[in-house]
Amino acid sequence: MTTITEAATPTAQPFDDELPQGLGWALRDSWNEATRHMRAMPRNVDMLVFATLQPIMFVLLFYYVFGGSISVPGYSYEQYLMPGIFAQTVVFGSVYTSIGLAEDMQKGFIDRLRSLPISQGAVLIGRTISDTLRNVITFIVMLGVAFAIGFRFEGGVWDGLMATLLLLYFSYAFSWIQALVGLSVKSVEAANSAGFLWMFPLTFISSAFVDTSSMPPWLQRIADLNPFTVATNASRALYNGYDPGGAVWQALAWATGLIIVFSYLSMRRFAGTASR
Repeated sequence: MTTITEAATPTAQPFDDELPQGLGWALRDSWNEATRHMRAMPRNVDMLVFATLQPIMFVLLFYYVFGGSISVPGYSYEQYLMPGIFAQTVVFGSVYTSIGLAEDMQKGFIDRLRSLPISQGAVLIGRTISDTLRNVITFIVMLGVAFAIGFRFEGGVWDGLMATLLLLYFSYAFSWIQALVGLSVKSVEAANSAGFLWMFPLTFISSAFVDTSSMPPWLQRIADLNPFTVATNASRALYNGYDPGGAVWQALAWATGLIIVFSYLSMRRFAGTASR
């Protein structure tokens, strides 16, 4: 009598068991996602060019057209203006987070990423990191323009570096706001409009281009409470060698709070959003 031994059939592992676990996996996947976007950047040079031309236009407009009629006590206008332009440049650069995510959603690429055994949070973290690195490139170009019109690190190289890092951290916080925008709209065109719409009053009702004391009292109160004003004032003081007081810590607190709140909201939105 022959005994037939039934071979054991391996049990398929649930998909959830294949998902990465732990901080190390999440960081690795986030960096992989960031480098994917960075590798695509040379193929989309026009986006980088236009992102750089816009702040250069603001420099030419405010410095050469309005600069002769604007007086700021304690500063030459280029020393006052350029920190505001730097802050505006990196904040405006965060809009590419919303545009990029909206484009990935529209093309169905987000669904493809969801099908992979990667950390789901890495999709958003990688995107925000890559857009911050793109901002670094734009900032370097703007720094060259600033030195060409006479701007200098009056507070020294170290304080200038600290001011720059503060602005880049602030722009990273705004990338998370833009991530929520990109996940909430229906198209790339809507992401572009919605991403820029609220940033114009944010940056112009501030101390970026003029002293807020020149504004009507009710508008001055709004401008002084604006987190963009806080970050601009902190970086301006560092660039010019003045005591920033508590402005640096206030700017760091604002940026950290924005990252915590909007990364949470963006992750929740991402988990419940399907590609369109």
